[in-house]
Amino acid sequence: MSAAEGDEGDGGFVEDMPAADGTRLRRWDNGAAGVPVVLSNGLGASAAAWPFLHGEHCGYHATTWYHRGLGGSARPDDESRIGVGAHADDLIATMDAASMERAVVVGWSVGVAVAIEAARRAPERVAGLLALGGVATGVFRVLPAFPPLADQVPEGVHRRAARIGGWLLRVVGPPVAGVIHMLPRSMDASRDALERAGMDAAALDPTGATAPMVTLAEVARQFARHDWTWFSRMVLAAAEHDAPDDDALAALRMPATVVAGDYDTLAPPADMAALAAALPDVRLVRLPGSHFLPLQFPDALAGELAALAQRAGLGQA
Repeated sequence: MSAAEGDEGDGGFVEDMPAADGTRLRRWDNGAAGVPVVLSNGLGASAAAWPFLHGEHCGYHATTWYHRGLGGSARPDDESRIGVGAHADDLIATMDAASMERAVVVGWSVGVAVAIEAARRAPERVAGLLALGGVATGVFRVLPAFPPLADQVPEGVHRRAARIGGWLLRVVGPPVAGVIHMLPRSMDASRDALERAGMDAAALDPTGATAPMVTLAEVARQFARHDWTWFSRMVLAAAEHDAPDDDALAALRMPATVVAGDYDTLAPPADMAALAAALPDVRLVRLPGSHFLPLQFPDALAGELAALAQRAGLGQA
């Protein structure tokens, strides 16, 4: 495996590794010792969204991979292999590359469906499951999800709306990404200017409120680099994944924590509560946030991950 240059802000190191079908994937590793953690990220997201998993003293050995055709990973020779099942195989391959026999798996957004599918295929490898902003299917609720309208919209309609939304990404993605790519840099530049002038930016903002914004800027810049036609295909492929039934979810005996955002319209609290109700050993948490909980509540999620590691018998280093 060859080393590769890491994305700005990710820390740790990246390297190329083969997937089970031979596709070249890029894997990120924080290079630290501690509780093994695998990030099953949202499509196109990177490890920059999880700052509490960075640094040699964070207490976790964390790893993740960049989805097929994104973030430096190659597209598969068989371009139909971009659905949730293929990503679940890639999660297990990432664990193997990191020499992890068992790990806590953190799923975010579409990554929740991937994490659950991996847990179904290899339950002995998943010691615990932290799920936020996503459910067991790869489709999102792109229509209003608030009562009483939510109960009146059939699942098939949501799937058709998700497909339309996936196609529209090819049109709206590039201009939106261009704006996102430019705007955060001014904020970073002003912060750097203060530090070059000998002023402590952290002291000027003792609440730490700017830290999530800097993280958001880095995640946004990385997201802006995607090939949006390919990204659209990935979204559409994920939406074809059928959720396991309640019996299959009840068979997942590892401890789980499900985190719902009160204002998440893509994976609304009712859907997250339904997922929690189907799992046998679960803690349900609600936070006053949107779909982007890792960027809004890193400290709360760090606490939930530490508690889940304890429940899973892996402890906190």
